[in-house]
Amino acid sequence: MRWLLGLVLAGASLAQSREGFLNVPGGPVFYRITGSGRGIPLVVLHGGPGGTSCGFRALGTLGTERPVVVYDQLGSGRSGRPADPGLWRVERFVEELHALRKQLGLQKMHLMGQSWGGSLAAAYVLAKGTKGIASLTLSSALLSTKDWMRDAGELKKQLPADVQEVLNRHEAAGTTNDPAYRKAEGEYTRRFVRRSSPGPPNPECAESLGNRTIYEQMWGPTEFFATGSLKDFDVTGRLGELRLPVLFLNGEFDEARPETAARYQKLVPGSKLEVIPEAAHSLLGDQPAKTIEVLRRFWAAAEGKRAN
Repeated sequence: MRWLLGLVLAGASLAQSREGFLNVPGGPVFYRITGSGRGIPLVVLHGGPGGTSCGFRALGTLGTERPVVVYDQLGSGRSGRPADPGLWRVERFVEELHALRKQLGLQKMHLMGQSWGGSLAAAYVLAKGTKGIASLTLSSALLSTKDWMRDAGELKKQLPADVQEVLNRHEAAGTTNDPAYRKAEGEYTRRFVRRSSPGPPNPECAESLGNRTIYEQMWGPTEFFATGSLKDFDVTGRLGELRLPVLFLNGEFDEARPETAARYQKLVPGSKLEVIPEAAHSLLGDQPAKTIEVLRRFWAAAEGKRAN
C-alpha cells in the first residue's frame, strides 16, 4: 500500500477511487482515496467524536486537482467497532492518523479537520510536528471546550424562551434523553449546526453510522452540553507554535462562532480567517460551492500557485 501515494508524489495519477481498510492502534479503519489530480494530497478528518466521513462527499470534486483522502475514525462509520472505552482518547486518535499516514505513504499532505476533526488536526500537528504538512485547515474547529461552552451559552440565549426553559430544566435534572429535551435541541441544530435541508440520501452512507457512545463519552449529550473527557480540552495556549499556512474556516451562523475564531486567528502568525456567508456549522452541507472555492484558493496559495 505504501507505493500508492508515493506514485502520486512522483507525479503519477490515481484511479478515480480506491478504498480499503488499514490496521491502526485498536483495530481496522476504512479509508477512501478519490481523484487523479497531481496536486499535494488532502487528508480530511471528520467530526463527532463518533461521526463519519460521509459528509465530505462534496470534496470529491477536488479529485481532478489532488487526491482526497478520507477515513472513518475507529469505532464509527465503516471502521471496526471495538468495545474498549479506553480507546476513545485524543492521543490514540493522533496515533491512528499517524499510522494511516505512514501506511499510505503520505510524505506530504494538506490536513483539514472539521469540528472535532479540527481538534484532532491541531493535536496531531502539535504532537507530531509540521514536517510534510503543506497546510492546516481548522474548519469550525473545537479548540477550547471552555470557549465552546461560553459561545453555546450565548447562542442558546437566541432561542425562544420556552425552548431555553426546556433545555435548562432537563440539563439541571440530568434528563437529557427525555424526548422534550431532544425536540428542543433540534431548534439549536436548525439555527447553528445546519441551516439547509439535507439533499437526497447518499446510499453508501446507509450502513455508515456514527457512534453515539463515543460521542457521549468524549463530549456529552448535546453539542452545547459538554460532560465527557473533552470537557477540559484546550490547545489555544499552543496555537502560536503552528508555523505553517493555517486557515480558520467558519460559517456565518456557526456554533463555532466566527468571533471566537477571529481571536484564535490572531494567535497564529500569518494565518487566515474566512467566514462562509449563510452557513452554520455544516459548511459543506449549507454552502458547498462557496466553501470549496475558499479552500481551493488557500491550498493554491500554500503551494505558491494561483487557483484556477
